[in-house]
Amino acid sequence: MPTLAPLGALSLLPVVLALGLAFWTRNAALSLLAGCIVGGLLAGLDPATGLSTILKASLGTSDFIWVMMIEVAVGVMIAFYLRAGVIGAFAEWASTRLTSRRAAAGFAWGLGLFVFFSDYFSPLFAGPIARPLTDRYRVSREQLAYLLDSTSAPVATLLPLSGWAVYIAGLMVGHGPIASTADGMALFIRAIPFNLYGWLATLMAGALAFGLLPHYGPMRRAEARARDEGKVLRDGAVPLAGGELEAVRPRPGRRPGLVVYLLIPVAIVLGVAVGTFAAIGEVRILEAFLAAVMYQAAALALGRHFESVTDAMDVAMAGIKGVLPAIVILALAYAINSVSKTLGAQQFIVSATEGWMTAAFLPAATFATGALVSFFTGTSWGTYAMLAPIVMPVTFSLSGGSVDTQVLFTVGALIGGGLFGDHASPVSDTTCLSSFGAGSDHMDHVTTQLPYAVTVAAVSMGVLIAAGMLAS
Repeated sequence: MPTLAPLGALSLLPVVLALGLAFWTRNAALSLLAGCIVGGLLAGLDPATGLSTILKASLGTSDFIWVMMIEVAVGVMIAFYLRAGVIGAFAEWASTRLTSRRAAAGFAWGLGLFVFFSDYFSPLFAGPIARPLTDRYRVSREQLAYLLDSTSAPVATLLPLSGWAVYIAGLMVGHGPIASTADGMALFIRAIPFNLYGWLATLMAGALAFGLLPHYGPMRRAEARARDEGKVLRDGAVPLAGGELEAVRPRPGRRPGLVVYLLIPVAIVLGVAVGTFAAIGEVRILEAFLAAVMYQAAALALGRHFESVTDAMDVAMAGIKGVLPAIVILALAYAINSVSKTLGAQQFIVSATEGWMTAAFLPAATFATGALVSFFTGTSWGTYAMLAPIVMPVTFSLSGGSVDTQVLFTVGALIGGGLFGDHASPVSDTTCLSSFGAGSDHMDHVTTQLPYAVTVAAVSMGVLIAAGMLAS
Protein backbone atom coordinates (compact mmCIF):
# COMPACT_ATOMS: atom_id res chain seq x y z
CA MET A 1 0.00 0.00 0.00
CA PRO A 2 1.20 3.56 -0.65
CA THR A 3 2.90 5.54 2.09
CA LEU A 4 0.74 8.51 3.09
CA ALA A 5 1.20 11.69 4.98
CA PRO A 6 -0.14 11.04 8.50
CA LEU A 7 -3.89 11.74 8.72
CA GLY A 8 -3.92 12.74 12.39
CA ALA A 9 -6.91 11.66 14.45
CA LEU A 10 -8.61 10.40 11.28
CA SER A 11 -6.03 7.61 11.14
CA LEU A 12 -7.80 5.97 14.12
CA LEU A 13 -11.16 5.80 12.36
CA PRO A 14 -10.82 2.28 10.87
CA VAL A 15 -9.91 0.71 14.22
CA VAL A 16 -12.43 2.79 16.19
CA LEU A 17 -15.14 1.76 13.71
CA ALA A 18 -14.11 -1.89 13.93
CA LEU A 19 -14.06 -1.81 17.72
CA GLY A 20 -17.43 -0.07 17.93
CA LEU A 21 -19.08 -2.49 15.50
CA ALA A 22 -17.49 -5.46 17.23
CA PHE A 23 -18.88 -4.52 20.64
CA TRP A 24 -22.27 -3.66 19.12
CA THR A 25 -22.77 -6.59 16.73
CA ARG A 26 -20.51 -9.11 18.53
CA ASN A 27 -19.37 -10.18 15.06
CA ALA A 28 -15.61 -9.73 14.93
CA ALA A 29 -15.11 -10.72 11.28
CA LEU A 30 -17.75 -8.33 9.92
CA SER A 31 -16.47 -5.49 12.10
CA LEU A 32 -12.84 -5.93 11.09
CA LEU A 33 -13.86 -6.18 7.44
CA ALA A 34 -15.75 -2.89 7.68
CA GLY A 35 -12.71 -1.26 9.28
CA CYS A 36 -10.48 -2.49 6.46
CA ILE A 37 -12.83 -1.13 3.80
CA VAL A 38 -13.02 2.31 5.44
CA GLY A 39 -9.25 2.29 5.89
CA GLY A 40 -8.79 1.57 2.21
CA LEU A 41 -10.99 4.54 1.30
CA LEU A 42 -9.02 6.82 3.64
CA ALA A 43 -5.80 5.57 2.07
CA GLY A 44 -7.10 6.65 -1.35
CA LEU A 45 -7.32 3.14 -2.74
CA ASP A 46 -9.68 2.29 -5.59
CA PRO A 47 -12.99 1.27 -3.94
CA ALA A 48 -13.28 -1.66 -6.36
CA THR A 49 -9.85 -3.11 -5.63
CA GLY A 50 -8.92 -1.52 -2.30
CA LEU A 51 -9.79 -4.50 -0.12
CA SER A 52 -7.83 -6.94 -2.27
CA THR A 53 -4.87 -4.56 -2.24
CA ILE A 54 -4.96 -4.43 1.56
CA LEU A 55 -5.25 -8.18 1.90
CA LYS A 56 -2.39 -8.87 -0.51
CA ALA A 57 -0.13 -6.37 1.23
CA SER A 58 -0.85 -7.58 4.77
CA LEU A 59 -1.31 -11.33 4.27
CA GLY A 60 1.38 -11.96 1.69
CA THR A 61 4.04 -11.67 4.38
CA SER A 62 6.23 -14.23 6.08
CA ASP A 63 4.84 -13.17 9.48
CA PHE A 64 1.23 -13.95 8.66
CA ILE A 65 2.07 -17.14 6.76
CA TRP A 66 4.11 -18.31 9.76
CA VAL A 67 1.27 -17.70 12.22
CA MET A 68 -1.28 -19.26 9.85
CA MET A 69 0.85 -22.40 9.46
CA ILE A 70 1.12 -22.69 13.25
CA GLU A 71 -2.66 -22.62 13.49
CA VAL A 72 -2.98 -25.21 10.73
CA ALA A 73 -0.48 -27.50 12.49
CA VAL A 74 -2.32 -27.05 15.79
CA GLY A 75 -5.63 -27.86 14.10
CA VAL A 76 -4.23 -31.12 12.73
CA MET A 77 -2.66 -31.93 16.10
CA ILE A 78 -5.98 -31.44 17.90
CA ALA A 79 -7.77 -33.58 15.30
CA PHE A 80 -5.24 -36.37 15.85
CA TYR A 81 -5.72 -36.05 19.60
CA LEU A 82 -9.47 -36.45 19.11
CA ARG A 83 -9.02 -39.49 16.86
CA ALA A 84 -6.77 -41.07 19.49
CA GLY A 85 -9.36 -40.26 22.18
CA VAL A 86 -6.73 -38.88 24.52
CA ILE A 87 -8.28 -35.51 25.34
CA GLY A 88 -11.39 -37.18 26.74
CA ALA A 89 -9.27 -39.82 28.47
CA PHE A 90 -7.08 -37.13 30.04
CA ALA A 91 -10.17 -35.30 31.28
CA GLU A 92 -11.40 -38.54 32.87
CA TRP A 93 -8.02 -39.09 34.54
CA ALA A 94 -7.71 -35.49 35.73
CA SER A 95 -11.29 -35.36 37.05
CA THR A 96 -10.39 -37.94 39.71
CA ARG A 97 -7.71 -35.57 41.02
CA LEU A 98 -9.23 -32.16 40.29
CA THR A 99 -12.70 -32.24 41.75
CA SER A 100 -13.99 -28.65 41.70
CA ARG A 101 -14.53 -25.68 39.42
CA ARG A 102 -11.75 -23.80 41.19
CA ALA A 103 -9.33 -26.66 40.72
CA ALA A 104 -10.19 -26.95 37.02
CA ALA A 105 -9.76 -23.22 36.45
CA GLY A 106 -6.58 -23.22 38.51
CA PHE A 107 -5.24 -26.10 36.42
CA ALA A 108 -5.80 -24.07 33.24
CA TRP A 109 -3.99 -21.10 34.79
CA GLY A 110 -1.09 -23.27 35.96
CA LEU A 111 -0.80 -25.00 32.60
CA GLY A 112 -0.48 -21.61 30.93
CA LEU A 113 2.30 -20.67 33.36
CA PHE A 114 4.10 -23.90 32.53
CA VAL A 115 4.45 -22.87 28.89
CA PHE A 116 6.24 -19.62 29.69
CA PHE A 117 8.53 -19.19 26.72
CA SER A 118 6.06 -18.27 23.94
CA ASP A 119 2.85 -16.27 23.91
CA TYR A 120 1.74 -18.03 20.70
CA PHE A 121 2.48 -21.53 21.92
CA SER A 122 0.91 -21.14 25.36
CA PRO A 123 -2.81 -20.71 24.50
CA LEU A 124 -2.66 -23.15 21.60
CA PHE A 125 -1.08 -25.81 23.80
CA ALA A 126 -2.90 -25.27 27.10
CA GLY A 127 -6.38 -24.58 25.72
CA PRO A 128 -7.23 -27.91 24.07
CA ILE A 129 -5.79 -29.86 27.02
CA ALA A 130 -7.61 -27.87 29.71
CA ARG A 131 -10.90 -27.38 27.86
CA PRO A 132 -12.50 -30.80 28.47
CA LEU A 133 -11.77 -30.47 32.18
CA THR A 134 -13.09 -26.92 32.49
CA ASP A 135 -16.17 -27.89 30.47
CA ARG A 136 -16.81 -30.81 32.81
CA TYR A 137 -16.78 -28.53 35.85
CA ARG A 138 -18.82 -25.79 34.16
CA VAL A 139 -16.12 -23.17 33.84
CA SER A 140 -17.18 -20.74 31.13
CA ARG A 141 -15.21 -20.68 27.91
CA GLU A 142 -14.88 -16.93 28.48
CA GLN A 143 -12.95 -17.53 31.70
CA LEU A 144 -10.81 -20.20 30.08
CA ALA A 145 -9.89 -17.79 27.26
CA TYR A 146 -9.07 -15.11 29.85
CA LEU A 147 -6.83 -17.49 31.78
CA LEU A 148 -5.04 -18.54 28.59
CA ASP A 149 -4.57 -14.93 27.50
CA SER A 150 -3.32 -13.84 30.92
CA THR A 151 -0.68 -16.57 31.10
CA SER A 152 0.68 -16.08 27.58
CA ALA A 153 2.16 -12.66 26.77
CA PRO A 154 2.15 -11.38 30.39
CA VAL A 155 4.21 -14.37 31.58
CA ALA A 156 6.54 -14.13 28.57
CA THR A 157 7.51 -10.62 29.69
CA LEU A 158 8.38 -11.73 33.23
CA LEU A 159 11.08 -14.25 32.39
CA PRO A 160 14.34 -13.86 30.43
CA LEU A 161 13.81 -17.24 28.69
CA SER A 162 11.46 -15.97 25.99
CA GLY A 163 11.54 -14.37 22.59
CA TRP A 164 10.08 -11.24 24.18
CA ALA A 165 13.10 -10.84 26.43
CA VAL A 166 15.53 -11.20 23.54
CA TYR A 167 13.59 -8.74 21.39
CA ILE A 168 13.23 -6.08 24.08
CA ALA A 169 16.88 -6.46 25.10
CA GLY A 170 17.89 -5.79 21.50
CA LEU A 171 15.87 -2.56 21.45
CA MET A 172 17.77 -1.30 24.51
CA VAL A 173 21.16 -1.46 22.77
CA GLY A 174 22.67 1.94 21.98
CA HIS A 175 20.80 3.84 24.68
CA GLY A 176 22.73 5.19 27.66
CA PRO A 177 25.29 2.65 28.92
CA ILE A 178 23.64 -0.27 27.07
CA ALA A 179 26.34 -1.20 24.57
CA SER A 180 25.49 -4.83 23.79
CA THR A 181 22.66 -7.34 23.79
CA ALA A 182 24.08 -8.74 27.02
CA ASP A 183 23.74 -5.30 28.61
CA GLY A 184 20.22 -5.08 27.22
CA MET A 185 19.32 -8.45 28.74
CA ALA A 186 20.76 -7.38 32.09
CA LEU A 187 18.58 -4.25 31.95
CA PHE A 188 15.53 -6.34 31.04
CA ILE A 189 16.15 -8.66 34.01
CA ARG A 190 16.57 -5.75 36.41
CA ALA A 191 13.33 -4.20 35.09
CA ILE A 192 11.25 -7.38 35.61
CA PRO A 193 10.04 -6.33 39.12
CA PHE A 194 8.93 -2.99 37.61
CA ASN A 195 6.74 -4.60 34.91
CA LEU A 196 3.62 -3.90 36.96
CA TYR A 197 1.09 -4.80 34.29
CA GLY A 198 2.70 -8.18 33.61
CA TRP A 199 2.76 -9.15 37.28
CA LEU A 200 -0.70 -7.89 38.12
CA ALA A 201 -2.36 -9.40 35.03
CA THR A 202 -0.88 -12.83 35.78
CA LEU A 203 -1.59 -12.75 39.53
CA MET A 204 -5.11 -11.40 39.11
CA ALA A 205 -5.98 -14.22 36.73
CA GLY A 206 -4.71 -16.76 39.25
CA ALA A 207 -6.63 -15.14 42.09
CA LEU A 208 -9.84 -15.20 40.06
CA ALA A 209 -9.27 -18.80 38.97
CA PHE A 210 -8.83 -20.02 42.56
CA GLY A 211 -11.71 -17.92 43.88
CA LEU A 212 -9.52 -15.56 45.92
CA LEU A 213 -11.14 -12.64 44.11
CA PRO A 214 -14.80 -12.45 43.02
CA HIS A 215 -15.64 -12.16 39.37
CA TYR A 216 -17.31 -8.94 38.25
CA GLY A 217 -18.74 -7.39 35.11
CA PRO A 218 -19.59 -9.54 32.08
CA MET A 219 -17.38 -12.39 33.35
CA ARG A 220 -19.52 -12.72 36.47
CA ARG A 221 -22.60 -13.23 34.29
CA ALA A 222 -20.75 -15.72 32.08
CA GLU A 223 -19.63 -17.74 35.09
CA ALA A 224 -23.14 -17.71 36.59
CA ARG A 225 -24.55 -18.99 33.28
CA ALA A 226 -22.00 -21.79 33.09
CA ARG A 227 -22.35 -22.75 36.76
CA ASP A 228 -26.13 -22.58 37.06
CA GLU A 229 -27.25 -23.55 33.56
CA GLY A 230 -24.35 -25.72 32.44
CA LYS A 231 -23.81 -23.52 29.37
CA VAL A 232 -20.09 -22.97 28.94
CA LEU A 233 -20.98 -20.88 25.87
CA ARG A 234 -23.82 -18.38 25.70
CA ASP A 235 -26.74 -19.08 23.41
CA GLY A 236 -25.86 -17.86 19.93
CA ALA A 237 -22.12 -17.80 20.57
CA VAL A 238 -19.84 -18.64 17.65
CA PRO A 239 -16.74 -20.42 18.99
CA LEU A 240 -13.51 -19.56 17.21
CA ALA A 241 -13.17 -23.19 16.11
CA GLY A 242 -15.12 -24.95 13.40
CA GLY A 243 -17.59 -27.76 14.04
CA GLU A 244 -15.45 -30.11 11.97
CA LEU A 245 -13.25 -30.79 15.00
CA GLU A 246 -16.30 -31.76 17.06
CA ALA A 247 -17.14 -34.41 14.45
CA VAL A 248 -13.81 -36.26 14.84
CA ARG A 249 -14.34 -39.40 16.92
CA PRO A 250 -12.01 -42.19 18.10
CA ARG A 251 -12.03 -45.37 16.07
CA PRO A 252 -14.03 -48.09 17.88
CA GLY A 253 -11.95 -50.72 19.62
CA ARG A 254 -8.76 -48.63 19.87
CA ARG A 255 -7.30 -47.77 23.30
CA PRO A 256 -6.44 -44.10 24.06
CA GLY A 257 -2.90 -44.53 25.38
CA LEU A 258 -2.10 -41.29 27.19
CA VAL A 259 1.66 -41.76 27.11
CA VAL A 260 1.99 -42.65 23.41
CA TYR A 261 -0.66 -40.34 21.99
CA LEU A 262 -0.67 -37.39 24.40
CA LEU A 263 2.47 -37.15 26.52
CA ILE A 264 5.04 -37.96 23.84
CA PRO A 265 3.62 -35.37 21.37
CA VAL A 266 3.64 -32.82 24.20
CA ALA A 267 7.23 -33.75 25.03
CA ILE A 268 8.21 -33.36 21.37
CA VAL A 269 6.68 -29.88 21.17
CA LEU A 270 8.30 -28.76 24.43
CA GLY A 271 11.61 -30.42 23.56
CA VAL A 272 11.90 -28.78 20.15
CA ALA A 273 10.72 -25.40 21.44
CA VAL A 274 13.01 -25.29 24.47
CA GLY A 275 15.86 -26.99 22.62
CA THR A 276 15.89 -24.50 19.77
CA PHE A 277 15.72 -21.60 22.22
CA ALA A 278 18.69 -22.98 24.13
CA ALA A 279 20.65 -23.70 20.95
CA ILE A 280 19.96 -20.64 18.80
CA GLY A 281 18.11 -18.24 21.10
CA GLU A 282 14.89 -18.53 19.09
CA VAL A 283 11.81 -20.64 19.82
CA ARG A 284 11.00 -22.60 16.65
CA ILE A 285 7.28 -23.00 17.37
CA LEU A 286 6.18 -24.07 13.91
CA GLU A 287 8.88 -26.70 13.68
CA ALA A 288 7.89 -27.97 17.13
CA PHE A 289 4.26 -28.48 16.14
CA LEU A 290 5.13 -30.01 12.78
CA ALA A 291 7.45 -32.52 14.45
CA ALA A 292 4.71 -33.50 16.86
CA VAL A 293 2.15 -33.85 14.05
CA MET A 294 4.44 -36.11 12.06
CA TYR A 295 4.99 -38.29 15.13
CA GLN A 296 1.24 -38.42 15.77
CA ALA A 297 0.51 -39.47 12.21
CA ALA A 298 3.03 -42.31 12.42
CA ALA A 299 1.92 -43.44 15.88
CA LEU A 300 -1.78 -43.42 14.99
CA ALA A 301 -1.11 -45.32 11.78
CA LEU A 302 0.92 -47.98 13.60
CA GLY A 303 -1.77 -48.20 16.29
CA ARG A 304 -4.44 -48.70 13.59
CA HIS A 305 -6.38 -45.63 14.58
CA PHE A 306 -6.90 -44.87 10.89
CA GLU A 307 -8.99 -47.07 8.63
CA SER A 308 -6.98 -46.03 5.56
CA VAL A 309 -4.76 -43.33 4.15
CA THR A 310 -7.91 -41.53 3.01
CA ASP A 311 -9.27 -41.66 6.56
CA ALA A 312 -6.04 -40.18 7.92
CA MET A 313 -6.23 -37.34 5.42
CA ASP A 314 -9.90 -36.74 6.23
CA VAL A 315 -9.03 -36.37 9.93
CA ALA A 316 -6.18 -33.98 9.10
CA MET A 317 -8.44 -31.93 6.83
CA ALA A 318 -11.09 -31.77 9.56
CA GLY A 319 -8.43 -30.22 11.79
CA ILE A 320 -7.51 -27.67 9.14
CA LYS A 321 -11.16 -26.78 8.51
CA GLY A 322 -11.67 -26.45 12.26
CA VAL A 323 -9.14 -23.61 12.52
CA LEU A 324 -10.47 -21.63 9.55
CA PRO A 325 -12.66 -19.32 11.70
CA ALA A 326 -9.61 -18.37 13.74
CA ILE A 327 -7.50 -17.86 10.62
CA VAL A 328 -10.13 -15.54 9.12
CA ILE A 329 -10.21 -13.36 12.26
CA LEU A 330 -6.44 -13.34 12.46
CA ALA A 331 -6.13 -12.41 8.77
CA LEU A 332 -8.51 -9.48 9.15
CA ALA A 333 -6.69 -8.36 12.30
CA TYR A 334 -3.42 -8.34 10.36
CA ALA A 335 -5.12 -6.41 7.55
CA ILE A 336 -6.56 -3.66 9.75
CA ASN A 337 -3.23 -3.34 11.57
CA SER A 338 -1.56 -2.82 8.20
CA VAL A 339 -4.14 -0.16 7.29
CA SER A 340 -3.63 1.65 10.60
CA LYS A 341 0.12 1.70 10.09
CA THR A 342 -0.29 3.08 6.57
CA LEU A 343 -2.58 5.85 7.81
CA GLY A 344 -0.09 6.85 10.53
CA ALA A 345 -2.13 5.83 13.60
CA GLN A 346 0.96 4.95 15.65
CA GLN A 347 2.68 8.24 14.88
CA PHE A 348 -0.47 10.20 15.77
CA ILE A 349 -0.83 8.59 19.19
CA VAL A 350 2.86 9.07 19.99
CA SER A 351 2.85 12.73 18.90
CA ALA A 352 -0.35 13.40 20.87
CA THR A 353 1.16 12.05 24.08
CA GLU A 354 4.77 13.25 23.84
CA GLY A 355 3.85 16.37 25.80
CA TRP A 356 3.12 14.24 28.87
CA MET A 357 6.69 12.99 29.09
CA THR A 358 7.94 15.24 31.86
CA ALA A 359 10.51 13.93 34.31
CA ALA A 360 7.97 13.14 37.02
CA PHE A 361 5.46 11.49 34.73
CA LEU A 362 7.76 9.83 32.20
CA PRO A 363 6.98 6.24 33.35
CA ALA A 364 3.23 6.91 33.49
CA ALA A 365 3.28 8.69 30.12
CA THR A 366 5.27 5.82 28.63
CA PHE A 367 2.75 3.29 29.91
CA ALA A 368 -0.28 5.31 28.73
CA THR A 369 1.19 5.89 25.27
CA GLY A 370 2.19 2.25 24.90
CA ALA A 371 -1.25 1.10 26.02
CA LEU A 372 -3.01 3.33 23.48
CA VAL A 373 -0.73 2.40 20.59
CA SER A 374 -0.88 -1.33 21.30
CA PHE A 375 -4.64 -1.38 21.86
CA PHE A 376 -5.44 0.41 18.60
CA THR A 377 -2.86 -1.50 16.55
CA GLY A 378 -2.92 -4.88 18.30
CA THR A 379 0.87 -5.13 18.22
CA SER A 380 3.08 -4.98 21.28
CA TRP A 381 6.39 -5.53 19.50
CA GLY A 382 5.60 -2.75 17.03
CA THR A 383 4.78 -0.50 19.98
CA TYR A 384 8.14 -1.28 21.59
CA ALA A 385 9.98 -0.59 18.34
CA MET A 386 8.28 2.79 18.02
CA LEU A 387 8.52 3.99 21.63
CA ALA A 388 11.94 2.70 22.72
CA PRO A 389 13.91 5.19 20.56
CA ILE A 390 11.79 8.00 22.07
CA VAL A 391 11.63 7.20 25.78
CA MET A 392 14.99 5.53 26.37
CA PRO A 393 17.16 8.56 25.46
CA VAL A 394 14.88 10.74 27.62
CA THR A 395 15.06 8.51 30.69
CA PHE A 396 18.83 8.09 30.44
CA SER A 397 19.33 11.83 30.04
CA LEU A 398 17.31 12.35 33.23
CA SER A 399 19.33 9.69 35.07
CA GLY A 400 22.70 11.05 33.98
CA GLY A 401 23.41 7.94 31.93
CA SER A 402 23.09 5.48 34.80
CA VAL A 403 20.53 2.74 35.35
CA ASP A 404 18.59 4.11 38.30
CA THR A 405 15.08 3.43 39.63
CA GLN A 406 13.47 5.87 37.21
CA VAL A 407 15.04 4.06 34.25
CA LEU A 408 13.81 0.71 35.57
CA PHE A 409 10.30 2.11 36.08
CA THR A 410 10.35 3.51 32.54
CA VAL A 411 11.47 0.20 31.01
CA GLY A 412 8.84 -1.65 33.04
CA ALA A 413 6.22 0.87 31.91
CA LEU A 414 7.29 0.45 28.28
CA ILE A 415 6.94 -3.33 28.53
CA GLY A 416 3.63 -3.15 30.38
CA GLY A 417 2.10 -0.53 28.10
CA GLY A 418 2.84 -2.52 24.97
CA LEU A 419 1.62 -5.65 26.73
CA PHE A 420 -1.80 -4.12 27.50
CA GLY A 421 -2.89 -4.01 23.86
CA ASP A 422 -1.57 -7.48 23.14
CA HIS A 423 -3.60 -8.70 26.12
CA ALA A 424 -6.82 -6.73 25.62
CA SER A 425 -7.30 -5.63 22.02
CA PRO A 426 -9.69 -7.61 19.81
CA VAL A 427 -7.29 -7.07 16.90
CA SER A 428 -4.35 -8.64 18.75
CA ASP A 429 -3.11 -11.97 17.42
CA THR A 430 -2.62 -13.36 20.93
CA THR A 431 -6.19 -12.45 21.86
CA CYS A 432 -7.41 -14.29 18.76
CA LEU A 433 -5.28 -17.33 19.57
CA SER A 434 -6.61 -17.39 23.14
CA SER A 435 -10.19 -17.41 21.83
CA PHE A 436 -9.29 -20.27 19.54
CA GLY A 437 -7.45 -22.25 22.21
CA ALA A 438 -10.43 -21.96 24.55
CA GLY A 439 -13.04 -22.57 21.86
CA SER A 440 -14.65 -19.28 22.87
CA ASP A 441 -16.60 -16.71 20.92
CA HIS A 442 -13.97 -14.07 20.17
CA MET A 443 -15.97 -11.01 21.15
CA ASP A 444 -17.28 -12.76 24.26
CA HIS A 445 -13.65 -13.26 25.26
CA VAL A 446 -12.82 -9.61 24.57
CA THR A 447 -15.81 -8.14 26.41
CA THR A 448 -15.40 -10.33 29.50
CA GLN A 449 -11.63 -9.83 29.72
CA LEU A 450 -11.54 -6.09 29.04
CA PRO A 451 -12.76 -4.94 32.50
CA TYR A 452 -10.02 -7.01 34.13
CA ALA A 453 -7.35 -5.68 31.77
CA VAL A 454 -8.51 -2.09 32.36
CA THR A 455 -8.47 -2.66 36.13
CA VAL A 456 -4.87 -3.88 36.00
CA ALA A 457 -3.90 -1.00 33.70
CA ALA A 458 -5.51 1.55 36.04
CA VAL A 459 -3.70 0.16 39.08
CA SER A 460 -0.40 0.08 37.17
CA MET A 461 -0.93 3.67 36.02
CA GLY A 462 -1.71 4.80 39.56
CA VAL A 463 1.46 3.23 40.94
CA LEU A 464 3.56 4.76 38.16
CA ILE A 465 2.10 8.23 38.80
CA ALA A 466 2.73 7.89 42.53
CA ALA A 467 6.29 6.69 41.92
CA GLY A 468 6.94 9.64 39.63
CA MET A 469 5.61 12.14 42.15
CA LEU A 470 7.71 10.65 44.95
CA ALA A 471 10.81 10.74 42.78
CA SER A 472 10.34 14.38 41.73
